[in-house]
Amino acid sequence: MIKKEMIAMLLAGGQGSRLGILTAKMAKPAVSFGGKYRIIDFPLSNCINSGVDTVGVLTQYMPLRLNTHIGIGIPWDLDKNFGGVTVLPPYEKMAGTEWYTGTANAIYQNLAYMEQYNPDYVLILSGDHIYKMDYEAMLDFHKEKGAECTIAVMPVPMEEASRFGIMIADGDRRITDFEEKPENPRSNLASMGIYIFSWETLKEALITNSAQPGLDFGKHVIPYIHDKKLPLYAYEFGGYWKDVGTLTSYWQANMELIDIVPEFNLYEEYWRIYTNSVSIQPQYFGNASEVERSIIGEGSEIYGAVNSSVLGCNVVIGEGSVVKDSIIMHGARIGKNCVLEKCIVAEGAVIGDRCRLGEGEEAPNETNASIYRDGLVVLGENTTVPDDIIVGKNVLIAGQTRAENYAGGRLKSGRSLILEGGEL
Repeated sequence: MIKKEMIAMLLAGGQGSRLGILTAKMAKPAVSFGGKYRIIDFPLSNCINSGVDTVGVLTQYMPLRLNTHIGIGIPWDLDKNFGGVTVLPPYEKMAGTEWYTGTANAIYQNLAYMEQYNPDYVLILSGDHIYKMDYEAMLDFHKEKGAECTIAVMPVPMEEASRFGIMIADGDRRITDFEEKPENPRSNLASMGIYIFSWETLKEALITNSAQPGLDFGKHVIPYIHDKKLPLYAYEFGGYWKDVGTLTSYWQANMELIDIVPEFNLYEEYWRIYTNSVSIQPQYFGNASEVERSIIGEGSEIYGAVNSSVLGCNVVIGEGSVVKDSIIMHGARIGKNCVLEKCIVAEGAVIGDRCRLGEGEEAPNETNASIYRDGLVVLGENTTVPDDIIVGKNVLIAGQTRAENYAGGRLKSGRSLILEGGEL
C-alpha cells in the first residue's frame, strides 16, 4: 500500500439556504463565482497548490452540477491513479441507507475511504468559502506543536465574535477552551471550520462518538479531544477569507474582485485558481460597447455598456443596454436597451428588450426579507422576463414569466414572482 502523508476531506453537501433561489437546483459549492469559477474551485485549488493530491468530496444536496464540474479532477491535476479526487455521496448499506446527518457523521461514514490511504494526517475542509490558504504551512505548524488537532482560526472584530465558534488560546496558541457563539466572548479567534487531525486521533473520536445524533466537529469531536486533554492548537490565518453564505455577502465578494487593487486577486501566478472552464472562446465587444471595472467571462458578447459588474462565460448583453453593479452568470442573455442595477442573474436566464430592473425605493421582500434584501434583484436559473418590464428592488423572479404576470408591466419593490419551474 502506498501511504499518503495527508489527505483532504472536503464537505460539499450543504444546501446553502441563505443563498435563496441560487441554490434551488444545486449545492452551494457549485454556485458560480468571479465570472468563470465555482465556489468549490477555491478549496480544490488550495489543495493542489499545497501539495495535497488526494481529496474526498462529500456531496449530498443536489449534487449533479457539482459532480459534473468536478469530473475526474483534470483541471486541478487531481486525476491520479492512486489518490486524486473522489466524489463520496451517501450510499446504501446492508442495514439500510443513512443520509449524512452532521459534518463529522459524513466523515465517519467514509472511514473506509480514508483507511485505504493510511494517512498520517487528515485535513477537513468546507466547500463554501472563498480564500487562498497554504495547507502545508498549517501542517508544519501542527507537526511543530505536536498537536493531535489543529483548528484554523481568524481574528474577527470583538463585536462580531458572538456569531462564531470562538477559541481561547494561551501564548503558545494551545487551545484552553472554546465557546460556540458566546454572548460575551473571551477571545476574537473565530474557527474557520478547517481542521487538521492526526489520523488515529480522528478515527478514535469518530468511532467513540458515532452514536451521537447529528455528529458534528464543533459539538462532539473537538470537545471529545479537549476533554481527553490531547494537544489542541489554533493556527492563525491572516489572509483573505470570505463566507459567501448570504446573497448580500455573495454579491459583495464578487464586487470586491473588481476593485482597482482587489484584496483578493484571482490571477496570481504563484497561487492559481483552477476551474473546469465552460468556454474556450474569446470575448467579443461590439463597436458601441463600453466596459469599465468589470470581469467578463470567456465567450461573452458585449454590445452595450457594463460597469462595475462580474459576467460569467457565454453571456450576451444587447445593444443599448446598461448593466451596473451586477452579477450575470453563465449563459444569461440580456436584451436590447435594458437597464440592470444591482442584479444577480442566475445561469441561463433571459431578459427581453427594454426592461429596467432595480428601480425605485426599497421595500421588504414578501417571501423572505432576510434573504432578498439590500436593494438586490435576483433572477433564478433559466428564468425568463418578457419585453418592456419594470422591476423594483428586493425582488425575486423565478420561472418562465410572461407579460400577463406583471400588472401594468411592473413588479413592485419587495415582490416575488415564482412560477412553475422556478421553485425555491
